[in-house]
Amino acid sequence: MAVPAAAMGPSTLGQSGPGSMASWCSVTSGPTRYVLGMQELFRGHSKTREFPAHSAKVHSVAWSCDGRRLASGSFDKTASVFLLEKDRLVKENNYRGHGDSVDQLCWHPSNPDLFVTASGDKTIRIWDVRTTKCIATVNTKGENINICWSPDGQTIAVGNKDDVVTFIDAKTHRSKAEEQFKFEVNEISWNNDNNMFFLTNGNGCINILSYPELKPVQSINAHPSNCICIKFDPMGKYFATGSADALVSLWDVDELVCVRCFSRLDWPVRTLSFSHDGKMLASASEDHFIDIAEVETGDKLWEVQCESPTFTVAWHPKRPLLAFACDDKDGKYDSSREAGTVKLFGLPNDS
Repeated sequence: MAVPAAAMGPSTLGQSGPGSMASWCSVTSGPTRYVLGMQELFRGHSKTREFPAHSAKVHSVAWSCDGRRLASGSFDKTASVFLLEKDRLVKENNYRGHGDSVDQLCWHPSNPDLFVTASGDKTIRIWDVRTTKCIATVNTKGENINICWSPDGQTIAVGNKDDVVTFIDAKTHRSKAEEQFKFEVNEISWNNDNNMFFLTNGNGCINILSYPELKPVQSINAHPSNCICIKFDPMGKYFATGSADALVSLWDVDELVCVRCFSRLDWPVRTLSFSHDGKMLASASEDHFIDIAEVETGDKLWEVQCESPTFTVAWHPKRPLLAFACDDKDGKYDSSREAGTVKLFGLPNDS
């Protein structure tokens, strides 16, 4: 069981450089104008709606770069794609083909028609929403659990349960490089400049490799326990990591120092997402709420109530709308049956 964040003093946080502790201990005065403005917005837009998506739990949600579509990947071996209409998601298609759970998916960074899925069936699949077909199936060596698309759109990186990360050419669909790591690889991501590759690991470290050379640049002791997830803010100023110690830490991309910590969750942080303007950070865990913080101060901006642990969160790329999925059960008929719903927070209260 996770140690409650309140029981963890500053000494438990991995220091990464001079002054890395100072700013997260600083006390801010009153809410900022941004926080007050967003709280005012959410008071009128605090509605969460559920949309049926799958026949089993949803592991991953992600928005296309233009924000018109939301994709979800599920334990039921399929992906679903929704169109965002005024204040609701309308299911457009279900994508079948994988022989095992779809653990993670992501969209092409600049082409809103392509997305890629990683599955336990030892393949990744690239899909095109215009034809609703799989345009490529790439065989990999192990059961795939995490995936990301490089910011320049040229490469897809996929990590498997054996801690191998494979780099696949997005045009030829062939493997360009493969790296076996000696530690538990959790989440993977390029930086926004596409010249560094980041991995979070089971020892609480962030490993940074140069790209495309894949030479070690730095290893940061970010957390005292398992470092689970990593996200870069759209502005390229910060990245955030979430850990089994229930802390979210915010890092300066250029200095690679910890700027501040968010400690309102009590359980291991599973998922993170920055808002389109880089000013809000959503984080979620087995706690029955999603924390929304102001990035610049760490102050609580809002919390989204949920009835079960949250697996995945994703801010819309243009609007203050948050898609997420929880470990919900379909309680009406069978309390053990998974609901497989996708949720959207930030809708008008009168919608």
